[in-house]
Amino acid sequence: MSRPFLLGLTGSIGMGKSTTAAMFAAAGVPVWDADAAVHRLYAPGGAAVAPMRGLYPDAVINGEISRDALKTWIGRDQTALKQIETIIHPLVARDRADFIARNADHDIVVLDIPLLFETGAAGGMDAVVVVTAPADIQRARVLERGTMTEAQFETILAKQLPDVEKRARADYIIQTTSLEAAQDAVNGVLKSIRGKIHA
Repeated sequence: MSRPFLLGLTGSIGMGKSTTAAMFAAAGVPVWDADAAVHRLYAPGGAAVAPMRGLYPDAVINGEISRDALKTWIGRDQTALKQIETIIHPLVARDRADFIARNADHDIVVLDIPLLFETGAAGGMDAVVVVTAPADIQRARVLERGTMTEAQFETILAKQLPDVEKRARADYIIQTTSLEAAQDAVNGVLKSIRGKIHA
């Protein structure tokens, strides 16, 4: 195999995706995190800072891209999001490709992408695993964090593909009702994939 098996990891907000990603990492599988890649691109010296300054100078504050400034711009200008994505998406794709190349000696690489289906990235995966939990547990987890209101939670949910649709399109489903259940499922996914690629 010339490249690792690409396992896309996704799940709606509050479903336990970060915890599950950490379980794959603990099992020795390299995990690329799309959100972390964007943070790197936005940080001082990040690859997105110079092109964003050229596009919208107000977005760069103290040498880094301000998410608040971008939100303000998006709220004011209907074309802003498309312009931002034109800069960010290719840089994220390059970051991901570099990660895969750096980990070419591994049999499996996990790509943690929150909007895997929504952005069409699922098409580039060898398999997709969806992390899920019952809706009441999901809501309780998000609101317990104290970082957003119920209205903000509903807004985010509305932008994400419904959990039932994600599960219907998944190759593997990991229930995160307990840490034990999630860990067993992670082990099962790895065993299943390795059984196929090393057959």
